[in-house]
Amino acid sequence: MTTAATTATASAKPGPRERLLLAAQELTYRQGVGVGVDAILKASGVARRSLYEHFGGKDGLLAEVLRRSTAEDEAQYRATMAAAGADPRARLLAVVDRLGVIAADPDFRGCRYLAADLGLADPAHPGHEVTRAYRSTVHGLFEAEFRALGHARPGFAADQLLILVDGLLAAGLTRPDARAAAASRELAEHIIDSGLPATTTRTTAGGDVGFHNN
Repeated sequence: MTTAATTATASAKPGPRERLLLAAQELTYRQGVGVGVDAILKASGVARRSLYEHFGGKDGLLAEVLRRSTAEDEAQYRATMAAAGADPRARLLAVVDRLGVIAADPDFRGCRYLAADLGLADPAHPGHEVTRAYRSTVHGLFEAEFRALGHARPGFAADQLLILVDGLLAAGLTRPDARAAAASRELAEHIIDSGLPATTTRTTAGGDVGFHNN
């Protein structure tokens, strides 16, 4: 006879689609987008047929993993900014500070979006559309803060900060002893302050809310 506890456990167990997403999200972060289908199926405990039923194949699964990850990371950007308060300068620097902490973590495996763009050789792969949309969203978040600051070139400053973020995350993986966090913080301050009116008060501040690994 099935007990109430057993029924609850069974109902709480993720279905095949969710298990595929969870396994692929973890494995592609640790091993890259070149991870094999067999490894994903083994980790998820799902039959190959389910992969094609839910995602049409590996390409569809990878694109959906990227959509899920970008939604999570966008939420963490917003949370980090919100925790830093109302000052746009503090909000921007909080993002850089938090990413510096993430990049210094021993378990950090780099930016999954950079890795995906490099690993997906086909420019028409649906994953590239996801990463482009994500970067556009992050750029928009940055640009809004620069505009609120009265920065002279908010769009260009957002371009610069987004490039800085890519560099910080790349250096965190490939050059862990390069003091990437400190260097990035100083560069971010320069990007912000170089476009501010001379009368603007310049203060430093940081945030303390976590991102998922990028």
